[in-house]
Amino acid sequence: MDNKEYVILVNPEDEKVGLMEKIEAHEKALLHRAFSVFIINDKDEILLQQRALSKYHSPGLWTNTCCSHQRDGESNIEAGKRRLVEEMGMTADLKELFHFIYIAPFDNGLTEHELDHVMVGYSNDDPVINPDEVASFKWMKANDIQEDMIAQPDLYTAWFKIIFDKYYNHIS
Repeated sequence: MDNKEYVILVNPEDEKVGLMEKIEAHEKALLHRAFSVFIINDKDEILLQQRALSKYHSPGLWTNTCCSHQRDGESNIEAGKRRLVEEMGMTADLKELFHFIYIAPFDNGLTEHELDHVMVGYSNDDPVINPDEVASFKWMKANDIQEDMIAQPDLYTAWFKIIFDKYYNHIS
């Protein structure tokens, strides 16, 4: 293909129905495959990233360790590992926990409509962040994240609020 980024359009059963340029899929709010990674350390803390200020949506907001879209022919685990290196400069074995569909519209007219595969991995290493993707990082306990999201919801991405609730219920 060319240098454009494409997403995998799917039906609610996660069966591929086509490919579309990423920005167009977000403009049209079409359901596409995505993934979210949570990295946990030995202290049971979750590695959060603050999105780079240059991101086209949700700049500067806190979110899970990394997330993105699978490439055509790439497994969920392969995609998660690739993006973990690209965004956070780290590696970890990942396992898939669950998946679900969500819709999150943004002020700029784009909408995330994703079938999101949530994965977890374990590492005690601090990331070496890619400044084009990530402004900062921090480790937080799940309970502290939950409390902070209630107190300061505008500091977190729309999808992380949804995903974290499902993740927290999954680990509780």
